Amino acid sequence: MVVSFILAAMDDQAFVSSLENCTLPAEQFNHAGHVRLACLYLAQHPLDEAIARTCATIRAYATHLGAADKFHATVTIALLRLLHAQGPAALADARAVLALHYSPALLASPPARAGFVAPDLAPLP
Repeated sequence: MVVSFILAAMDDQAFVSSLENCTLPAEQFNHAGHVRLACLYLAQHPLDEAIARTCATIRAYATHLGAADKFHATVTIALLRLLHAQGPAALADARAVLALHYSPALLASPPARAGFVAPDLAPLP
């Protein structure tokens, strides 16, 4: 589809703006889109600000789509910390990387979804 190709080729500024304005089509914001947003914010801001911006943008976008319950604070923040420390290659298999640090029970808990919870298996870098 031509529209999908155009959106996939969207430059970084347009991509971030469309997310911040909640105008990006939902099908364009997959795992790669999450990583792209995080990398862009990490490149422009100190870690704590990049985390705050990423969480706020994803939370607002999910809420706009009627899927506020899909936002997971601990997963988002942990992956940003891993990206910051190890780069995008570290997240080729995000679930496997998270499993090194978090038990499934902890990640499934309501507190981990609502806010950042420290890992229970191994510290984050």
